[in-house]
Amino acid sequence: MMAAKNHLRVAVVERYDEVGGGCTHWGTIPSKALRHAVKTLSDVRSNPLLKEIASQLKVSFPKLLATADKVIDGQVQMRRRFYDRNRVPVLSGHAAFIDAHTLEITPKSEAPVRVSADHFVIATGSRPYHPPGLDFSHPLVCDSDSVLRYRESPFAVTIYGAGVIGCEYASIFLNMGAKVNLVNTQDRLLSFLDEEVAEALSYHLRDQGCIIRHNEQFESLEARERDVVLSLKSGRKIKSDLLLWANGRTGNTDGMNLAALGIEVNQRGQVLINGRFQTAVPHIYAAGDVTGPPALASAAYQQGSWVGNSIVDPTIEPLRQDLIPSGIYTIPEISSVGRTEQQLQAEAVPYEIGHIHFKSLARAQMTSQRVGMLKLLFHTQTLELLGVHCFGDNASEIVHIGQTVMASKDINSLRYFVNTTFNYPTMAEAYRIAAYNGLNRLA
Repeated sequence: MMAAKNHLRVAVVERYDEVGGGCTHWGTIPSKALRHAVKTLSDVRSNPLLKEIASQLKVSFPKLLATADKVIDGQVQMRRRFYDRNRVPVLSGHAAFIDAHTLEITPKSEAPVRVSADHFVIATGSRPYHPPGLDFSHPLVCDSDSVLRYRESPFAVTIYGAGVIGCEYASIFLNMGAKVNLVNTQDRLLSFLDEEVAEALSYHLRDQGCIIRHNEQFESLEARERDVVLSLKSGRKIKSDLLLWANGRTGNTDGMNLAALGIEVNQRGQVLINGRFQTAVPHIYAAGDVTGPPALASAAYQQGSWVGNSIVDPTIEPLRQDLIPSGIYTIPEISSVGRTEQQLQAEAVPYEIGHIHFKSLARAQMTSQRVGMLKLLFHTQTLELLGVHCFGDNASEIVHIGQTVMASKDINSLRYFVNTTFNYPTMAEAYRIAAYNGLNRLA
């Protein structure tokens, strides 16, 4: 869209039946729509005013999945309109480079065609990593894509991999009433998060009945007719109705003939790029999940937009990536931006904390969403806001207020929150209370 609006002649190659990519069809949109449906069901069941209705509610996993269909259809139609309005043709088929300026596109049932261009952007996304020897064709062995086609309501689920996707699906299945074993290859959940927030998530997953196994490694899997048995190197064996493998992702770069151009990919198929998203061939760029972390749809949008601008004007400033927020859609959800306490300690930055638990907010009390907190990290001398960490209902929305303040050169100060009037009662007023809490800690 950015290149088209700057009057460049642009085409998109898409090998799937519809536009939208993994985000729309088997990633962000369906999984978050599923999560919303499950949370709505859970809220109804826990609401004392709806006891009679809740006792009659029996919703299967496939029915919950079906709630995403309309959202997916709407997203596809919207994106198709964007291409049409901007006169961007969508060429169907699998693309591979013939040389540094030519692609060969192979449709499903037609003869290959070739197109040439001055610039290319590789934005092919990623897919779940499949370790050698694990049979994903078995109906009880799923990854984060195929679980969205699972047609049963499992009683017990084992999730191998406790990263973002693993934790999100643990929350989903727990709130459906399933027993969940979450197998973590690390010593704690989501080690990139602020430690206090990660511990809060761990506590609430356990409080909902999740069994978390830290520091475990895969040994083997026995997939039987009605159940699966996961064997770990520690000697532990875990039996369940379903195994969800959620341990890493692989870039969609196979079959594109990148090696012939000298474009490198790592062991996970992710394209190596420089700070301007250029591959080893300067006029060939890459953006989104195919480049690896942060592997967020929000970041991919910004990266693609910046690449479009960079092709038009190679002198533009590099994309600022230090203020990309993370959004983790567990129940409750998590979002953060900026540095963690652990990073500030390692960098010997003098900092202090402003803190508020959501249970103290009137809005949280009204909505019965009392679980959670907002944590502000700021410089003790300049009061510069250094990090915002939020755990609780609507955390991924709440974090944007702090992100905006951090990005502003004029107001990047904790005092902004105490000098600003927030609507009452709202969740946003957590910033004011947390800021006062932080200021009161200063000597």
